[in-house]
Amino acid sequence: MEHFVEAAPGIRLWAEERGAADASPLLLIMGAQASGMGWPDDLVNALASRHRVIRYDHRDTGRSPWAFDQRPYSVTDLAEDAIAVLDGLGVERAHVVGLSLGGMLAQLLIADHPDRLLSATLMGTCALSTAPYLHADGTRTPPAELPAIAPHVLEMWARPVEDRGLEAELDRRVEHWRVLGGDRLPFDAEYFRTLERKVIEHTGHHATNTAHGRADYSGMDRTEHLARTEVPTLVVSAPAEPVFPPPHPQHTAQVIRGARVVEVPGMGHALPREVLAPLTTAILNHTAGS
Repeated sequence: MEHFVEAAPGIRLWAEERGAADASPLLLIMGAQASGMGWPDDLVNALASRHRVIRYDHRDTGRSPWAFDQRPYSVTDLAEDAIAVLDGLGVERAHVVGLSLGGMLAQLLIADHPDRLLSATLMGTCALSTAPYLHADGTRTPPAELPAIAPHVLEMWARPVEDRGLEAELDRRVEHWRVLGGDRLPFDAEYFRTLERKVIEHTGHHATNTAHGRADYSGMDRTEHLARTEVPTLVVSAPAEPVFPPPHPQHTAQVIRGARVVEVPGMGHALPREVLAPLTTAILNHTAGS
């Protein structure tokens, strides 16, 4: 079932829900410049076997407004959009699952709206905390000194994007997923091409957008709030992650009170077929115990 939810004056966000209406709600929060359709249908349907699964398009993605240049916003505004989606669908409390930027938004929800969360699952993200990472030998590493984004990813992101037509844009997006997926699992180009073709069909065009990269990222430190939260939190560790590689997941789990880590073998910063089953199991085991 599809909806449009009023997040702010003039900002109507597209949202979709699957699963039984009386099941426990689970909100999927995608990463930067990614619409809700970036969540593979197989994952959504597997989670919907136990949950009322909600996915939505951020501002400047999919069928939600593309209006950053007229109405700039902050990343914290995007977190409030997630709450607006819950409000618009009449959801009092939900499990949340966030990927990449979505993992940051989920942390903002843990800190700022713990009363709205049943649990949180974070993947492909970094901690919104200034607390150092504590190594097994007792040494500490400041967050700024943890492993950086892989140079080949930064180089890819720095390339200018030119509109050379639909098929060329699909080629570019498939290559993007190949780089983000890491080198532990075989890459299925056709799988990601089909995924991106669905995203484009959903959006209605193949234009690209840099709004989330230009949004205001200030005011996101939640060190104290995360350290005292009671929201049950699972952090997914992806060994092939090129954006926030280990020990970022372990650091995130350290700074969020009571958080635990589960590793999905071979996973990088993408959702290929091979990770969907273990990821589904990890999420459902977590939500079942929350």
